[in-house]
Order: sequence, then structure tokens, then C-alpha cells
Amino acid sequence: MWLFLAFLGVPLVEIALFIQVGGAIGLWPTLGIVILTAILGTWLVRTQGRMAMGDLRRSFSELDDPTEPLAHGAMILVAGALLLTPGFFTDGVGFALLMPPVRRAAFDYLRKRVHVQRFEMGPDRPRDPRRPQRPRDPGVIDGEYHEVEPPKRNRQNPSGWTTRN
Repeated sequence: MWLFLAFLGVPLVEIALFIQVGGAIGLWPTLGIVILTAILGTWLVRTQGRMAMGDLRRSFSELDDPTEPLAHGAMILVAGALLLTPGFFTDGVGFALLMPPVRRAAFDYLRKRVHVQRFEMGPDRPRDPRRPQRPRDPGVIDGEYHEVEPPKRNRQNPSGWTTRN
């Protein structure tokens, strides 16, 4: 239901804003503002996206939780889509999402509503002594192996499966 209202409401708000702004400043300045915000938004999304990718790489290299850099990257991607969409309302929301304090507030809001059950980074991660260790699966047996070459058979003797007449 909320998605339907958004798809219905956002275009109506955009049309109303286009009519109001176009009536106040004229057609060509209105179109110029729309084009200028798209160009400025593209530049800002590129620079913010590079910083978000740097944060994500850093979190992976330091084996930190990548949740926040991923969320910031996703919000920057949404901001880019909103800034490329012609309109004043979508531009306002897009520019707001490009501001780190707004993204941080949105991330904190979402963090309160999403509950992660478990998060692991791989087998080589150092263990935190404060966290309880998971019991090992009793069905898994660690071991070593080495390949054994089959003995070479004498090809002169029959295998026993066939008879020679």
C-alpha cells in the first residue's frame, strides 16, 4: 500500500512543483535548474561513491563489519537515481541522501528496525575472547590424507574376467 501511494504521490508532487516553479521563474530557467541539478548530482554521486568504496575496501581489509559502508553505498546509489530523475522533490531527497549526517541518521533508524541474527567474516578471523565459541559439529572429523598409487599390474596375465580360448 505504501509503495502504491509513493508511485502515485511522488509524480503528483513533482508536477505541482514544476507548475509552481515554472510559473514563478519561467520555463527555461526551470529546465536549466533541472539540468544543472542532474549534472551537479552526478558529480557528487561519483565523489561520494568513491569515498564509500574506499570505506568498504578498508572494512574488508581490516576484517571489520561492512554493514555501514554497504548501507552508505546503497543510499548513495539511490540518491544518484533520484538526482537523475527530473523533478524538484526527488532532487531534494537525493541531495539530502548525499549528506553524511542524513545517511548516518537513516542508517541508525534502519539499524534499530533490522535485527541481525549472526555475522561472520570467515575462518581466518581472530576469535574474540568475549564471544562464546560455537561447539564444533560432532559429525565433522578433521584428518589428513595422501594419495596411494594403485599397484601396477602385469598386463601379460589375464584379469580373470575373461577366458582365453
